[in-house]
Amino acid sequence: MIKKITLIAGARPNFIKIAPIVHALKKSGKIAYRLVHTGQHFDEKMSHTFFTQLHIPEPDVNLNCGGGSQAEQTAAIMVAFEKELLANPTDLVLVVGDVTSTMACSIVAKKLNIKVAHVEAGIRSYDMAMPEEINRLVTDAITDYFFTTTTWASENLKKAGVFDDQIFFVGNVMIDTLLSKREQFVQPGFWNDFNLEPKKYFVLTLHRPANVDSAENLLVLLKEITSNVNGLPVLFPIHPRTAKVLMESHFTSNNLRIIEPLGYLEFNYLVENALCVITDSGGITEETTVMGIPCMTLRDNTERPETIELGTNELLGTNPQAIAPALKTLFDQQWKKGSIPELWDGKAAERIVTVLENL
Repeated sequence: MIKKITLIAGARPNFIKIAPIVHALKKSGKIAYRLVHTGQHFDEKMSHTFFTQLHIPEPDVNLNCGGGSQAEQTAAIMVAFEKELLANPTDLVLVVGDVTSTMACSIVAKKLNIKVAHVEAGIRSYDMAMPEEINRLVTDAITDYFFTTTTWASENLKKAGVFDDQIFFVGNVMIDTLLSKREQFVQPGFWNDFNLEPKKYFVLTLHRPANVDSAENLLVLLKEITSNVNGLPVLFPIHPRTAKVLMESHFTSNNLRIIEPLGYLEFNYLVENALCVITDSGGITEETTVMGIPCMTLRDNTERPETIELGTNELLGTNPQAIAPALKTLFDQQWKKGSIPELWDGKAAERIVTVLENL
């Protein structure tokens, strides 16, 4: 019987996914938990703001493992988390998503013969150039209990040899947070400064190295987007590293609005009121699917096929020439409407806790 679990959060997507699990555990009261923040994201907007807005209690410990290369960060998290587990024994380590912290803490737990549960297990892009894909594969190779967002993810695990009784199709905890916070979305302070109106602007997010690390690639994408949106504003919450590349290139556009990274409630207010989202993120495509917002993904693959098969997302690839035709389809009001995937109903965390109580 599981009496105590350790929950891992390290980066922005983790906080969104861990929040409903914390709330469900507190509501149940049957399993004690310890919340460990690895410190992978140490920027105020990427970390503390999310704890505050999502009403996550202060972590029991922050391992402060931010910065450095992927290898350095992985090593730092593993060393620090091993000490944490030795000092605070647990029955189960629960990890979420596919960031460096997810993989690093899973390895440490298994080396100490502690069971691992993976929330959002089984999603696959089959693109080994993505660090997240490596994190997923390694984590799922040593996980004991797999909580999946879709039947696609469950099938991926079965094909890899995972037994049926280890897989639990529970839905999407990221959507739990979205639905529980939707009435609390907050209009950003710059809304009036930019003269924004609902459904009369775009939201753009780019962070993948193939899109933002090369100034040439980034500029081509921005030119294609800004010149084909019929003059509407394009709001671009930008990472400091990307901002530096853009600044050095001296790119300017009358309708591109560069803004700092936003808190969860402000960002999703923008998304919900946007005409369309253009992104290279995976999680945002889930949120746009549930909110019914057209979404264009600038990637050659996705680990979330349900957002395309069922939702509002389309995979444009990395060829900038695909952007203009997609935008024409949008402005011609021919974009697909989409539907909401099974069990994306705001109750995934409750199902996870019920499973944990019965293990």
